Amino acid sequence: MRTRLLPLLIVLMAGVLLALGIPLGVITAGVEQQRVVIDRIDDAARFASLAQFVTARPAGDADGKTPEEDERRATLRTELARYYGLYGIRAGVFYRDHTPMAAAPSGTPAPRDGESAQAFREALAGRRSHDPHQVWPWDDTGRIPVASPVIRDGDVVAVVMTDSPTAQMRSRVLRSWLLIAAGECAAMLVAVAAAIRLTGWVLRPVRVLDAASHDIATGRMNARVAATAGPPELRRLARSFNEMADNVEDVLEQQRAFVADASHQLRNPLSALLLRIELLALELPDGNAEIASVRTEGKRLARVLDDLLDLALAEHSAADLQLTDVAALAAERVDSWRPLADDKGVLLTYEGQPAVTGWADPIALSSALDAVVDNALKFTPEGRPVTVAVTPEGERVHVTVADRGPGLAEDELARVGDRFWRSGRHQNVSGSGLGLSITRALLAAGGATIDYAPHPPHGLKVTVTVPRTGP
Repeated sequence: MRTRLLPLLIVLMAGVLLALGIPLGVITAGVEQQRVVIDRIDDAARFASLAQFVTARPAGDADGKTPEEDERRATLRTELARYYGLYGIRAGVFYRDHTPMAAAPSGTPAPRDGESAQAFREALAGRRSHDPHQVWPWDDTGRIPVASPVIRDGDVVAVVMTDSPTAQMRSRVLRSWLLIAAGECAAMLVAVAAAIRLTGWVLRPVRVLDAASHDIATGRMNARVAATAGPPELRRLARSFNEMADNVEDVLEQQRAFVADASHQLRNPLSALLLRIELLALELPDGNAEIASVRTEGKRLARVLDDLLDLALAEHSAADLQLTDVAALAAERVDSWRPLADDKGVLLTYEGQPAVTGWADPIALSSALDAVVDNALKFTPEGRPVTVAVTPEGERVHVTVADRGPGLAEDELARVGDRFWRSGRHQNVSGSGLGLSITRALLAAGGATIDYAPHPPHGLKVTVTVPRTGP
């Protein structure tokens, strides 16, 4: 859940920072350019004040140059040349017919097209030119034209034009953007750290609840949640979960106690009944079919009661987990069952490594393997093999018991291990239907699992999985 919630928060925070940072960058670029434009307007106004008192152009002299240039015109040209030399900004004063009064560098023509020409026309109309288009840091060819009218006696007699390069301005804008980007990155890091802390604070109770639910689902009924962290709603949920777990544990404990008590209390009457049957058999002829049938059913009932008591004890007892040599234990159980397998004509063999360790309750694991091997020997025909194999795989150890019996259908595999369930094809085989249920209860107490799968071309493969890491 954290992997889904945390990216969502990060994306939202990144969107907010971008929504703030991009307009801030645009505004910064606009403010920087506006500062340059205002500075050029001031310069143009100063040149206009100088050009205002330049004597009029003599008649017949189209380029505005006379052999005896008056002092004001010389001053204007000197100021424009110094301005260009200091700042590298082209500047000029042009008559209405676009002929130059003075310009720097010398010979600069009046603008004829583009944004500069538009600014020139606006100045001829008696108003300052409009703000030029925004120049961005990546616009290498961008320039800032500013035009200001020269007014004498209420008439526009000339226009001051400045054409500024933008390299320095673009560098300043880029530095400002880098500072904004650095601030955005720092804010993003702070936001990510805050999101991690926030999601951890919110989801920590959820993870604890999930772990406790898993523990209860796998048989550790004493798992509880400490309702001391997280939002108030999750703390209330934790308290409700603990109450539910207490009630479920009480109900299951009552159920186990009832099964154990009932099994124990029924054993004495059943033993007395079987004794009376044996006494009654002494009064009847040998080989009486009814007495034999009653004796068989009585023994079967006694076996069911014993299995019920074992199941209740298996579900109630806690596992004594130890670092166990699973391979040695499995090989020992194979050796113990080999005489019975030889008597039935079944080839019982062990395969796998000589030593593989895992964390298990040795007694519970031995009982589980006994039940699984016994079940395999029951259903394997004479002359067919039963193989017990131990294979390590990562953090798990797999003990696989594979037989060549009739196997189970797909729908039957889903029910194998249920209490009192037996396949309809195996009703004539002795058993109570509780052996594999007891096995599952014994393994679950220690964190192990048992799985069932087909063993092609026919047969059943039972896999007991034991963890290799300590609890």
